[in-house]
Amino acid sequence: MMGETLSDRILHENDTVFHAMLDHRFVTDVKNDTLTKQVFERYLVYEGAFVDTAISIFAYAVATARTIEQKRWLIAVLDALANEQIAYFERTFADRNIDPAAFDVTIPAVEAFRTGMLDIAREGGFLDTVTAMFAAEWMYWTWSKDAAQSPISDPLLKEWVELHVHQGFSDQALWLKQQLDAAGASLSEEECARLSGIFGRAMQLEIDFHDAPYF
Repeated sequence: MMGETLSDRILHENDTVFHAMLDHRFVTDVKNDTLTKQVFERYLVYEGAFVDTAISIFAYAVATARTIEQKRWLIAVLDALANEQIAYFERTFADRNIDPAAFDVTIPAVEAFRTGMLDIAREGGFLDTVTAMFAAEWMYWTWSKDAAQSPISDPLLKEWVELHVHQGFSDQALWLKQQLDAAGASLSEEECARLSGIFGRAMQLEIDFHDAPYF
């Protein structure tokens, strides 16, 4: 549409798959406080393994970033992933007596998410990685803002939701959006369409990944 930023265009073109994720059973269960202990704990192990992969994904972004300002921002992201999010999983696994090694994180949907997102970063450029992680982080920020307004009886689940609405995470989601918009004005139609496709692919991987804890 005329006057749309690149990120708005991407969200507009992927509205169906984006809202399929926002309406996913996992999200609904969190909001309704009906997520079972078994599903939550499987999700924790699968998501914890992916956060480790996200460190590699953002490392590719550092390597392909164009400016020192971008690199500084992304280095801070790596620090937060390693020292805040990974620490959450380590503490939660200890509190719940969860042994991650007892879970199979190589099941198809989980492995496809890990390899699919990593391949986007490894095989593409800076904007490819930004687009894939914009898909993931904009989605989490969007539904977590709603979920944070709902009563969540499990304190560790509540903490996980709140991690995705605090200032650091919201700033990160907005930064990714801004990176797309800053680049968008100078990109060809073909390149904009290609990035929109990456967003859609990442969102479908997210949907399949969030199906996995139920099986």
